[in-house]
Amino acid sequence: MDHGMVGSAQSGRLLVEVREEGSSAVVAPAGELDHHTADLLREPLDDLVAKGFSRLVVDCTRLEFCDSTGLNVLLGARLKAEAAGGGVHLAGMRPVVARVFEITGAEAVFTVHDSVEAALADGTG
Repeated sequence: MDHGMVGSAQSGRLLVEVREEGSSAVVAPAGELDHHTADLLREPLDDLVAKGFSRLVVDCTRLEFCDSTGLNVLLGARLKAEAAGGGVHLAGMRPVVARVFEITGAEAVFTVHDSVEAALADGTG
């Protein structure tokens, strides 16, 4: 299985790491995802879909905060990935982040997994 690190970007409150896992890409934001840091996540997600990765796994285990701007980044990535025949899988969400998805109803449009390993093992989109 390919475990190649593709890259990372960081701004004071958010670090985003990207790696390839076979035909999937794992994107791991760490810190706070909000209006000021959203582009640090949006750009690698858009780049991955443009490179042909339609199945994206977002490792949320180190994501401490997500506001509506961050949610919109993930929703936009989901639309692009689905248009390319794939999808966005969320893994390991902390309760504070999961609550944003519950309140907005966004949890219904994402496939949510307990762990990155479970997301990678799920053969759908």
